[in-house]
Amino acid sequence: MGVNFKPSVVGTITGTITLVSDALNPKLLMGVSGTGVNANAINLGVSPSSLSFGNVTVGSSASLQLTLSASNGPVTISSAQVNSSEFTLPGFVLPKTIPGGQGVAATVMFTPNASGTASANLILISNAANSPNTVPLTGVGVAAPAHSADLTWNPSQGAVIGYDVYRGATTGGPYTQINPVLEAPTNYTDNAVSAGVTYYYVVTAVDTNNMQSGYSNEVKVVIPSP
Repeated sequence: MGVNFKPSVVGTITGTITLVSDALNPKLLMGVSGTGVNANAINLGVSPSSLSFGNVTVGSSASLQLTLSASNGPVTISSAQVNSSEFTLPGFVLPKTIPGGQGVAATVMFTPNASGTASANLILISNAANSPNTVPLTGVGVAAPAHSADLTWNPSQGAVIGYDVYRGATTGGPYTQINPVLEAPTNYTDNAVSAGVTYYYVVTAVDTNNMQSGYSNEVKVVIPSP
């Protein structure tokens, strides 16, 4: 059984349908409601109706676009409010008037400042009959990946008790020793590196008389970003 709704006025209308039968519960009350709208009223269209940014690295940004359109006449947006500083509308200057039958693009940017799920509402206030328009926004901040530089080298042919590892910011040095104690193995992991930075490494061998050799060949390591 279908229920038809034919509003005669603009606005929300509520009512009750009473079903009477010979059942054990002879009277059944069913609440109904609907909203009457003016087919010729000026309206603001928003597409898509919500934005999901997915995973975004903390400290970086991702952008998605909304299309705002006006029907039955021009729409002037006077306010665009977002209840979270992690979501912004860069370059969206208010007031913004959209001619009837046309649309404009609005860019929404998500810049997470912490790991975890973030959500907010973009509320557009205008002269449209369906104002305000609410657009749910969601995104997930993820921590930047940890980086390291894994170094290996061939053992010295002489009698050595260990190795020292040096790092520089430019090719050819100057270099700074980064191992706190003498390294016996022929490998070392540098965990104190930053994303997007290039490093240059050399190694020296220390013999049984505690004499240090000259620098080895230089190795260049480029740390990914992020």
